[in-house]
Amino acid sequence: MDRRTFAILCHLLRNVASLSSTEIVDVEEMVAMFLHVLAHDVKNRVIQREFVRSGETVSRHFNIVLLVVLRLYEELIKRPVPNCLGALDGTYIKVNVPAGDRPTFRTRKGKLPQTFLGSVTRKGISFMSSPVGKDLQQTRGSYVMRFHEKMDYKCQRGFLAPYIGQRYHLQEWRGAANAPTNAKEYFNMKHYSARNVIERAFGVLKGRWAILRGKSYYPLQVQCRTILACALLHNLINKEMTYYDDVDDEDEGDSTYAMTTASEDIQYIETTNEWSQWRDDLAESMFTEWQLRNA
Repeated sequence: MDRRTFAILCHLLRNVASLSSTEIVDVEEMVAMFLHVLAHDVKNRVIQREFVRSGETVSRHFNIVLLVVLRLYEELIKRPVPNCLGALDGTYIKVNVPAGDRPTFRTRKGKLPQTFLGSVTRKGISFMSSPVGKDLQQTRGSYVMRFHEKMDYKCQRGFLAPYIGQRYHLQEWRGAANAPTNAKEYFNMKHYSARNVIERAFGVLKGRWAILRGKSYYPLQVQCRTILACALLHNLINKEMTYYDDVDDEDEGDSTYAMTTASEDIQYIETTNEWSQWRDDLAESMFTEWQLRNA
């Protein structure tokens, strides 16, 4: 974050989120301490030494700024295109959970991460917290789904799946001799390319904020707030530091966000012929246009 963006952040926190200086620490210093922790994943004693503050002062002001940053949600997250969330995927972030809750959090590899779902375009990245252990959840009229590898999933309302039994991964298309030969293969190639946008964006996000890469020792609630704060600040940096190009890909519209809402788990989503036919028509149209461009 450059000095200009830092000043903009402090201005937003003061005038939009109502952050004010305390008797011993001004806004700029507490924000600097907060950003230092997120960017470098350092412990309290490091901040004590760098800023010549007590451990209690560091801890208290970190939590003050954390809560205030979350108030900037409306400022830093744009609403999605109606009925379209964008490119969706999930990532694991290590968390520290009570021993009694660990079976709920544990993955098939035995790790203890929190799952966060996200949507992304060139202009921003947004996250939706997914209840741990839940593969499906409902969000504002759309479905967010986490599918396991090799699962035979099909088109449902609001979701276009790739064609099963056709080439899919990017490495399968390398070289002129491996170009798509039909509409289904071409659709799969473009489908994977679109999905790959968010995989790269997750990498950029974790690269910027070291606190997302290591094992956290904060309480679970603080960890979840920290993850969202990192996403909000990430969007601010991408918006204000226009010369810093994080994700080199085609522009797919505005930043998107879908807020997780309380609802019952979705156990089954019916496959619809209407959406399967829509996908077929789209695939044929895309493939025909691609052939004409390369004729």
